[in-house]
Amino acid sequence: MALSTLDARTALVLIDLQKGITAIPGSPYPMSEIIDRAVELADAFRAHRLPVILVRVSGAPDGSDFAAGRSDAPRRSGQRPEGWDVIVDELTGHPGDLIVTKRNVGAFYGTDLELHLRRRGISQIVLGGVATSMGVESTARAAHDHGYHVTFATDAMTDMDGSIHEHSVTRVLPRFGETGTTAEILELLEKTR
Repeated sequence: MALSTLDARTALVLIDLQKGITAIPGSPYPMSEIIDRAVELADAFRAHRLPVILVRVSGAPDGSDFAAGRSDAPRRSGQRPEGWDVIVDELTGHPGDLIVTKRNVGAFYGTDLELHLRRRGISQIVLGGVATSMGVESTARAAHDHGYHVTFATDAMTDMDGSIHEHSVTRVLPRFGETGTTAEILELLEKTR
């Protein structure tokens, strides 16, 4: 489905664009391109006085406050490097931006994201970030369940495996919202403002 509209009260939500995660190679898009596109989107949203929400994942040094469920995928163990949970410099320095800290894959459960959106009368979110199949997809599912319209900036998100990103973008995310490129979203933003 092509992009149809951006509601009057739309927020940009960027997932896990933080130093420790963006240091990992991305596919199909390198992290540097994801950051550049996220900056373009954030600047445009700020210019239109629409909320920019930067979500980061963080937790206790020993990992004791992360979700504990069993999975086949190995969990990262050991200490994370100092500053791994700090938002990348390219997106910082804007006092009006909101920072949400999560301790799960998705950005809704156990955070104040929904409260920020509801109090601002937000009815739609534009999503980007890392990783497409994890943080972005989990947040999208919860946003859809909460009744938000969701738009995906498909070239402002990436994964660790290009085929997994492609599967999410073509098979999963269209079930929860509309997809488009950064350029298409920016064009639509200008047309609807």
